[in-house]
Order: sequence, then C-alpha cells, then structure tokens
Amino acid sequence: MPRGAVELNLRCSSQRVDGIAADPESDWSFDALVSELNALETKLATTSSAEPSPFSKTTLRRKEFERGRPFILRAGEFEMEDTESDDDEDEDDDRALVVAGNGKRFTCDELYLSDCDDSEIVSGSEVQPYLMDEAGEVEGALFELTQEHQLRVKDEIRNKISALETALVNENQNSTSSLLRVEKYKETRQELDKKLDTQYQRRIAEALDNHLTAVQRDRELRSQIEERKIRSDAAYEEAKRKVAFEKQQQEKAKAEAEAKLRAEEAKRVALEAERKAAMEANRKAAMEAEKRAAEEAERRAEKEATERDVTETSKRVTSGGTQQEVAGHLTDSASSVSNPGSMESGNVYRAAASALNLEQERLQKLKELKELCERNQAIRSSYNKDYTRHESHISRNIRQIRGIRDNVRSKASELLKLLNDPQCPQSISVEIFAKKVVSYCENPGNAPFASAYVIVLVTSQVPHAMDILLAELHMACLYTVPKHMVYKKSTYPSKEAYFRSIGYREVDEKMESTEDYLKRLESYMKMYGALVQTEIPNVQNLHGLQEGWAWLARFLNTLPANQYTAVSVNAFLQMAGFALFGRYKSQFLKMLNVVYENFLVDLKSRNIPELTRTITEIQTYIEDKKFLQEPEGRSLQSNLLSSVYVNY
Repeated sequence: MPRGAVELNLRCSSQRVDGIAADPESDWSFDALVSELNALETKLATTSSAEPSPFSKTTLRRKEFERGRPFILRAGEFEMEDTESDDDEDEDDDRALVVAGNGKRFTCDELYLSDCDDSEIVSGSEVQPYLMDEAGEVEGALFELTQEHQLRVKDEIRNKISALETALVNENQNSTSSLLRVEKYKETRQELDKKLDTQYQRRIAEALDNHLTAVQRDRELRSQIEERKIRSDAAYEEAKRKVAFEKQQQEKAKAEAEAKLRAEEAKRVALEAERKAAMEANRKAAMEAEKRAAEEAERRAEKEATERDVTETSKRVTSGGTQQEVAGHLTDSASSVSNPGSMESGNVYRAAASALNLEQERLQKLKELKELCERNQAIRSSYNKDYTRHESHISRNIRQIRGIRDNVRSKASELLKLLNDPQCPQSISVEIFAKKVVSYCENPGNAPFASAYVIVLVTSQVPHAMDILLAELHMACLYTVPKHMVYKKSTYPSKEAYFRSIGYREVDEKMESTEDYLKRLESYMKMYGALVQTEIPNVQNLHGLQEGWAWLARFLNTLPANQYTAVSVNAFLQMAGFALFGRYKSQFLKMLNVVYENFLVDLKSRNIPELTRTITEIQTYIEDKKFLQEPEGRSLQSNLLSSVYVNY
C-alpha cells in the first residue's frame, strides 16, 4: 500500500446502503472510480433533501469517538467556505493532521461526545449504523476525491454564479447606459423639435409678412394703375374735346371757304355769262359773215354748174365715202377712250389718285421685270439652263424664317447671296423672291414680323426688289393699295366675276368661301402692316412708317365700311398701331377717333352678323388702348433657349 494512503473497511454486515456499494472492488480503474463517484454525487444530491445520509460525518465521528478508535480528521465544508484564499496553507495542515509519520493515526479514546451535542445533528433517538470501523487508505482516498470533486463542482458553480452576476451587472450597466442615451436622445430631439418649430414659425411669419407686403404692393400698383388710367382717360377726353373743337373750327372754316367759293363761283358764273354773251355775239357775227360768204359762193357755184363734168361729180362722191369711213373710225376711237373714263366716273372702284399712281408705277416696273424675265427665259432656253434648284433654295430659306435674331440674319444673308448669284440673272432671282414672299404670307402660321425684318435687310441691298414685292402684293390683295372694287350689275356679268376681280380663288371649279378669303386677306394685311413699321438701326426701310401713315389716311378718306375693309384695317392696326402711335402720338389718336366715330358706326349700321367679331376687336383695341402695348413677335428672340425677347 502506498505511503500516506488510508485503508477503509466497513464494519457493518451490509455492503450496500441505499443501493450504493460501500466496498469497492479492488480491481477498479480510475475512470470507473470517477464514474462511480459521479453517480454517488448525483444520488446524494437527490436524496439529501429527503433523509440524512448514513454516511453522515457526524454519525461516523460519534461512533469512532464512542469506541475509542482512530479517525481521520478532515476539513469540513464550512472550513473550505470560510477561507478560500488560504487554500495552500490549510491543505498542508490538513495533511499533517490526517497522516502522522508512517501510517500513525490519532486516537481519541478519552473523547466523549454527549447526546446533547449529537441531538443537534441527528433527530430523535434514531441510531445510525456505523459506516466504517476503521479508516482505510482506499476509503480515505475515495473520500478525498469525493470532497475534491464537490469542491470543484462548487467552484464551478460559484464561477458560473459569479459570471452570471457579472453578466447581470454588465447587462444592468448596459441597460442603464442605454436608458441614459435614450433620455439624452429624447432631450436632444425635444430641443431639435423646439428649434425646428421656432424656425417653422419664423418661416411662416416671414412668408406671411412677404404675402402682406406683396398684397400691399399689389394694391399700391393697382391704385397707381387706376390713377394712370384716370389721368389717361382724362387726357383722352381732353384730346377728344380738342379734336371736336378742331373739327368744329375746321367745319366753320370749311363753311366759310365754301361760302367764299360760292361767291367766287357766282362771280365766275357772271363773268362766264358775260364771256358767253360776248362769244355768242361774235358767233352770230361770224355766222352772218359765213352766211353772206356761203350765199356768194352759191352764186358762184350756180354760174359754174354748167362747166362741171362727170369726173368732178365722181370725185365729189368719192370724197363723201372717205369722209364716212373717217367719221366711223373717230367714233370707235372715242368709244374706246370713254369706257375707262366711265368706269372712274361711275365709281367702279374707290381709291386715292396718289395710291393709284403708285400702283401703276409699281405694276409697270413689275411688267418691265416680267418682260426682262421672259427674255432671260428665252436666253436660258437657248443655253439649256435650269434655275429650278436656285428657285428651291430661295423658297426654302423663306419658309425657314423664324422670329429669332440669328435666324433672321442668316436667312437675309443667304437670300442676298442667292439674289446676287452670278449663275442666275438678278431679274429672275428678284421675281422669284417677290412671289415666294407673297406666297409665304398666305400661310396663317407665318412669322410676319420676322419676314418683314428679312425683307427690309434684303431690299436695303437690292432696292428695286421692294417695288417688285409691293407690286406682287398689290396683285394678290388690292386692299394693300388701298383700293376697293364696287359691285355693279352693269359692270360685272355675275357675282362670281366680281369675286374674281377682288381676289377670290376657284378651288375644284368652285369659288372659295368668304371665310377663307378673309383669312388670306388678313394674312396679307398683317404682312403689309409688319413691313411698314419695321425699323432696323443703320438700315433704311424703303417702305417705312410714313407709307403706313399714308395708307391709313387714304384708307379712311376713300374706302367704304364693309367686311373686307373691316378685316383689312383691323389687321393693319394690330401690327402697325404701336409704331404709328410711337411716332405720330396725338395725330394717330385723331385717326383712331375717326375710325371709332365714323368707320365703326357705319359697320354697325349694316347689321351683318359676320362683322360682330371684327367690330368687337377694333372697338376693344381703341377703348383698351392696346396700341400702347407692343405686339407679340415684334421684338425678336435672342436664341432658341431664351424666353426673354430683345430688340433686334
């Protein structure tokens, strides 16, 4: 047996207690022993709460003390629990107490244990059997292993409890810190909400203040506009009164002039009567002289009657036939001259004489140009030259005109190059240019102001192109002269013939509707109005604003009020009224007053339903003073992306 071991032998007759073998087999291995100890520990743990174990330390010691036999002193559980830090020193002392020398043991023969001490541990008079009579080395080792295992299990339990307590403390700390962070976040969020609320309230206050300021500014602006309108109306009324006063003065002067003319006419009539009387006296004297001369000649003729022969008679007859033929020729010539005169005296058309003269001059230039073009065409045919491609280039550039400054400049430059192209005679190019521009005017979606800019830029370099263009425009629309054809059954065989004379077209062998004709007429007049008002710095407009003023004066003096003239003057004022007012001021207002008081009154008196829209537009234009507003499209755009209009 190894040194220091303790042999345990059971003195009791039973080798098993509660199903557990007390006497281990001598040939057990260490693993089997550990396994048995684990089972023992498990069994003890389950039965410790039910009844006291027969292996109780108190019972064993009591038996040993009673019998005076040696025992093994070991450290109890309470000793291990009290001082965990001094495990090494206590272990050395316990070993010294357990083993003394070579297997010497402590004996307590004289130790007496009273029943009172034992009563605290063992209940009643229950007597526990003796587990072992003497301590053996194997039993001591088994007990030590059991104690060590229990201590190790308790240490593990303590460590787990300590780890759990540490985890719990850490969890509490984490929870506390999380709560603190939540509280801090809540406070921060509340402060941020307060700041946001303050900022939002400040923005609302600023927005309200801006709105109130804008409302006040708008009210002030409206009041200013009302004041300006009142002042403008007062000025307009004053101008109207002045115009009425001037009109009265003019009528008075006209009446005085007419009275003076009548007096002069009476005086002239008297003088004419005296002159006629004198002429009549002279005529009578001459007739008496002629009568005496005729009588003298007749007497001489009677004397010579016998001397006349057949040849003289035939000459007289022949002479008489020739006179009849000459008289017939003169009658035909007089008739051919009197027809135009009868048209003018019969008021077939109404127009100012100066306007007709200008029209005739332009048409004559156009006729000469056409003759020149015909000669050029003959030359072209002889040389087999085709100008179709040249014509298409001119037409394409005109169709691509837009209300953009760069576009206008580029198209004007391209057209000037085409008009001055040496490969094509300029007369043909100018004729093509004029026809294509007038054709482009018929399109309702055209850009009249932009087209007018291009026309002015081109004609400033090619001056005679302006007359050709105006002649083509007069032929397409007679109201650009201005001129109006009067319908008379004696002059026109049918209504269709009259419509053809004023510019109606036939579509599929049918006369176009009046609505289509008026739309085309409006397009022509807008083009003409845009042309006369176009002004470009350092560029001369050969048919500028003074021509527009003359057109309006001739129109109001000569043309009647009907649906054709109403559409014409409305389109012209919409395009050129702003520029005319800018130059002529009060004189232009007088013109508008004539339109308002005379022209519109005549239109309304006709009671034509189709004229309602046109009458309303003219009346609104004058009453709302739209001539003070620049018409849309008059100022060209700087580029495609810009929404701001700038002057050329």
